[in-house]
Amino acid sequence: MVNRIVSGAHYGLRDWLIQRVTAVVMALYTLFLISFFLTQSHTFEAWQGLFQSLPVRLFSLLFFFSLFIHAWVGMRDIFMDYVHPTVIRLALHVAVILALIAYAAWAVQILWSV
Repeated sequence: MVNRIVSGAHYGLRDWLIQRVTAVVMALYTLFLISFFLTQSHTFEAWQGLFQSLPVRLFSLLFFFSLFIHAWVGMRDIFMDYVHPTVIRLALHVAVILALIAYAAWAVQILWSV
């Protein structure tokens, strides 16, 4: 009889789907910015005018939240696969969560201070 060692929480399909959806959001935002740079003048006023628009701010916020969720899933999987001591893995999880929350708050502050 083979004893199976269960490691990880078996998120599987959900994590795969989250990674793909967030990657699509980030790709669409990147294409949007590239098209802006190719079609508009490269002045501070044009850049500032772009981010004065509420839809662009919301799309930017969606991009940043997608980036942070994408990063969290990736880092969590790396920690679960390669960091075996539970205490160290937990400490790394907490550090990444706190950093991503701080980055999210910073992104909101930046986007709504324009």
